[in-house]
Amino acid sequence: MTKNSPSNLTWEQWELIAELFTEEKPSGRPGTTCMYVVANAI
Repeated sequence: MTKNSPSNLTWEQWELIAELFTEEKPSGRPGTTCMYVVANAI
């Protein structure tokens, strides 16, 4: 996981927006990056 930061999303917040992030690559293969981590980095 990543370091805890006060600006990180809670799991409850993540569940509200998770469907906006795809876990699949355009080729249909499963992604290897945790989109929760990506969202927190943004």
